[in-house]
Amino acid sequence: MRIIFKGTVQGVGFRPAVYKVAKSLGLSGRVWNEGSDVVVDVSDGDSFLRTFLANLPPLAHIEEITTSDIPLTKEYGFRIVPSKRGSSGISIPTDAAICEDCLKDMDSGRRSGYPFTTCVNCGPRFTLLGDMPYDRASTAMGDFNMCADCSKEYEDPTDRRFHHQTICCPKCGPSYRLIGKDGREIAGEPIKAFADMLTKGSIGVVKSWGGMHICCTLGNIGRMRGWYRRKQKPFAIMARDMESVKKYGSPTDKETENLTSPHRPIVLISKRKSDITELISPGLDNIGVFLPYTGVQHLLFRHLEDDALVMTSANVPGEPMMLDDREAMELGADVYLIHDQKIMNRADDSVVRVFGNNTFFLRRSRGHIPSSIRIGLKGSVIAVGAQENLTGSVATGGSIHPTQHIGDGEGIGVVDYLEDALRTHIRLLGCKPEMIAADMHPGYANKSLARRLSEEYGCGLIEVQHHWAHAASLAVDNSKEDVVALTLDGSGYGTDGTVWGGEVLASDLSSFSRVAHLESIPLLGSEKALYDLRRLRFAIDAINNEENSSFTDEESSVLMKMMNTSVRCSSMGRLMDAISYSLGVCSVRTYDGEPAMKLEPLLHNGKLIPGFETEVSGGVVKTADLFSRIKNNQRPSDVAYSMVYNVMKCLTESAIEAADSEGIKSIGITGGVSYNTAVCRMFSEIAENSGYGLIFHNRIPNGDGGVSVGQAAIALKRV
Repeated sequence: MRIIFKGTVQGVGFRPAVYKVAKSLGLSGRVWNEGSDVVVDVSDGDSFLRTFLANLPPLAHIEEITTSDIPLTKEYGFRIVPSKRGSSGISIPTDAAICEDCLKDMDSGRRSGYPFTTCVNCGPRFTLLGDMPYDRASTAMGDFNMCADCSKEYEDPTDRRFHHQTICCPKCGPSYRLIGKDGREIAGEPIKAFADMLTKGSIGVVKSWGGMHICCTLGNIGRMRGWYRRKQKPFAIMARDMESVKKYGSPTDKETENLTSPHRPIVLISKRKSDITELISPGLDNIGVFLPYTGVQHLLFRHLEDDALVMTSANVPGEPMMLDDREAMELGADVYLIHDQKIMNRADDSVVRVFGNNTFFLRRSRGHIPSSIRIGLKGSVIAVGAQENLTGSVATGGSIHPTQHIGDGEGIGVVDYLEDALRTHIRLLGCKPEMIAADMHPGYANKSLARRLSEEYGCGLIEVQHHWAHAASLAVDNSKEDVVALTLDGSGYGTDGTVWGGEVLASDLSSFSRVAHLESIPLLGSEKALYDLRRLRFAIDAINNEENSSFTDEESSVLMKMMNTSVRCSSMGRLMDAISYSLGVCSVRTYDGEPAMKLEPLLHNGKLIPGFETEVSGGVVKTADLFSRIKNNQRPSDVAYSMVYNVMKCLTESAIEAADSEGIKSIGITGGVSYNTAVCRMFSEIAENSGYGLIFHNRIPNGDGGVSVGQAAIALKRV
């Protein structure tokens, strides 16, 4: 029988596992990689499959098996034979945290203290991959020749590193070196010396899988914030172990499951209030934590007394994570722990938040890419995504393959990084696009890339409304054909030329209708109103014909003239910014989402009080009048909760009415605001007795990181 396996079947010890099963059963035949598949010719296919499927490698995931009868051959025994070119597709696993067996190997023996120790069950995969099939020559390890000892393990069917493509040891593999601020190498054992310098107060950069981290001890956060010009934005911390995690936060069972998974994402958990946790995430009630996943990170903690470190992506704010050692030196850190293994595909740490049984991806990247979402639509398309929290997507063969997290489109080098990531996926998947999809916003930086790809491949370009793409991504995430979605975020270019972001859309992959939306508020000075929140409140007071004392008479006169000329915005994100400012929570936005994020603790602690009821008139949810009802003797948390709850009530009830009239069976919530678990809980409570299935995100990012998937799905439908 000839058996062809499709799925995550390369780079996971799949061929060695096939070999071991065949040999144990006394079967003859051979196995090889062919393109992205694994092909097995075996003398007794039925008995082989029964045994093999019960003993799959831990990182393997089979999506499809095809079998066919072939003539018997005269060969005896079973062999692993050289790879062949074949069908394209990404069949390798994501990077997986170093396993317990490899950690033990680092304790003693020839790999004692060696940070690049991995095996067929763990280690970097995508970040080291150059091409398919997944053989050593196609990875970053092609630069390193195996020593005799590693070759012996590689060829031994009983060894855990049998046919492990990135096998290495201190004799033949990559190594670390320590570089000072002046660019000179520092003598001594690099990892221990780096740990000692962190303990003494240094800010360091450490090169890892898929990129670099800036790190420091928690006692040095104050200096870190000044040096990195990050006064308020939260830092993620890497904790030594789960016991250490619980010192800083209170993870649920589902959060613990994510923290300890081989993917090792940053997980947002409820924080234990203390001076140090407030420094880590100022004004928030959660904290981002993750566990070590590489050998060097585990070794670092062996040399440290600290049980946690700040670990944040090494990049100039707004630009992609750095890969080049010399470029990293320009950051001006005190010390650099650098290795000589190429990073083929950069990948930031993934970031997740748990809501009930759902895992919300704020950032889907290292440990979760490559990935695919089955959609069942034929055709091939490329989608270039939105602007902030940017990803792209390549769709072919009935699946959509998102890229890793890219960054914010306006940053220097970000669109170049997007193009590199897309072209990597195009090459690995063998995609020949029939359509390119982009956001309809005329000013997005990646529009030029979309036009170039359209010209290069001689195919059409479709512009997709931002919130329709959000709704489509929610439907695809839940394998639905249509949905009535609350699409709540900061901003997106609307079909009427205004800024949307607080919409109820009845949507499928062919079209959408705007059922309801928040009252539009002028953004006085456009972008300036996103950062100087006084302008939002001024516009609201002007709508209510109320006085505003935040500006001089001259400034107020100028702003009043702008009321009729400024772009208008129906965004839920801007509404929450205005509430945050009005209640004294946040007056100036220093990072994306800050005012709304700092409002969330109030929403968790508030209760519903009378006086903030509102209504829907002609599909418009009235919001401005709510601000005139705020009184000084009310608890800010109750005011915040009541304002947001009543707005959510109107939006959710509008969605239910639309589902009734359109015959759509699912209603859901998407967009950046849906990361707010208090808002999601309101949505659930209001809609729980509606009789409709409520859907949330679980695989595709809620925010703009999921837009490219929605764009790709809509473009596939068009194809």
